[in-house]
Amino acid sequence: MHDVVVIALGSPVLVGVYDESGALVEAIASEKMGSDALGGIFEELLIKYPLRHLVYANGPGSFMGIKVTYLFLKTISLVKKIPLFAVDGFFFNQNHPIKAYGKLYFVKNSSTISVTPLDAPMLRGFELPTHLDKQNFKSDNTPYYGIDAVG
Repeated sequence: MHDVVVIALGSPVLVGVYDESGALVEAIASEKMGSDALGGIFEELLIKYPLRHLVYANGPGSFMGIKVTYLFLKTISLVKKIPLFAVDGFFFNQNHPIKAYGKLYFVKNSSTISVTPLDAPMLRGFELPTHLDKQNFKSDNTPYYGIDAVG
């Protein structure tokens, strides 16, 4: 049985497959948008691997990326009866700021995520971990957008 991690908060979309020991056995990167990439990626993964858990970065980041990923994985979770877990995007970029909009960035201090103006932030792309420790993931898998809707 394998676990799959999906990071679709920006470009590239990253998907990692992990074996029972937590070791990364396959890494997939796509420059396509999540809505275009995930169907084809999972079509192959569902044939190639028996899946045990699904994990995704539930935000903050691209609103559309978060929504599409959540709906896609939630559907697979329900249809295939595979548990879906989530973790925030900071887990995958070593806790560096994540672009919000303009000069505003999401910043995580301890367990609090805030939106902060930064002039020259130290940005870091998202990366799949080489080893997966499921203790870091939450069963509360709802999306985290971080910014209220603009009215």
